Amino acid sequence: MADTKNELTCPACGSKMEKVLIKHTGFNIDICLNGCGGIFFDNREFKYFDEKAENIKQIEKLTAGKEFIHASESLIRTCPACKSKMVKNYSSANKTIEIDECYICGGKFLDNQELQKIRAEYETEEDRSNAVIEAFVMSLPEVYANEVRQSGLLKGKINWDYVDTQRETLAIEEKIIDVEEFTSHE
Repeated sequence: MADTKNELTCPACGSKMEKVLIKHTGFNIDICLNGCGGIFFDNREFKYFDEKAENIKQIEKLTAGKEFIHASESLIRTCPACKSKMVKNYSSANKTIEIDECYICGGKFLDNQELQKIRAEYETEEDRSNAVIEAFVMSLPEVYANEVRQSGLLKGKINWDYVDTQRETLAIEEKIIDVEEFTSHE
């Protein structure tokens, strides 16, 4: 992990970010304390903060009770570390929280309160990993998903009842769309 030593500019609001030494990890993260409250994690730093059991007390202490400006999430952002264009990606298989990532240096930028939302998504890293596996199996054609189920390789990793329910819901939605398309052409 290459910790950026330079002063960084917030990709969301343009304010100067402050380097904060996180004592229990031994590295700095960059927080926009005088602007939007966003946080920039250098490559591989984020994994030390994304689970409920991981310590973020220093971050919470620095940001508690502060009023932060609102930064538009729709604008294209530039990585504060390497100046490359950042890409919006979902933080997990839930596809509810979008974060900004740099494919060049591996940095991640989270808007104010996104870290707390990400930490609330899953109880453990294992739960997060199992959700990714479920999403992958959901994306497979049914015949392949059934082969995965019958192989037993993912026993205990996937909630098959959930997968079946989701597949049934998708099938019903597709039939509704087909009927609507058919009736709209008459």
